[in-house]
Amino acid sequence: MSSFATKRIAIDITGIGSRLKKARKLDDRPLTMLAAIAGMTTSNWHRIESERFDTIPIATIEKIEKTLGITLIIEEENNAKS
Repeated sequence: MSSFATKRIAIDITGIGSRLKKARKLDDRPLTMLAAIAGMTTSNWHRIESERFDTIPIATIEKIEKTLGITLIIEEENNAKS
């Protein structure tokens, strides 16, 4: 049995809920369809829109972005020299 370590990184996602809601409202498809395509429940989608979360997996954000055809977050490249 293999064991994988989970790597956590912090990304500022302030305001992601309002941007998600705005993008969703511009889409003609109902929330139930969007959530199903993204592989999540409508209640989880609403939780993200309301910003009631401690963490969100990057994979979830990527699924939402792909479903809506948008970019919600852009990771800053670490320019620090070793």
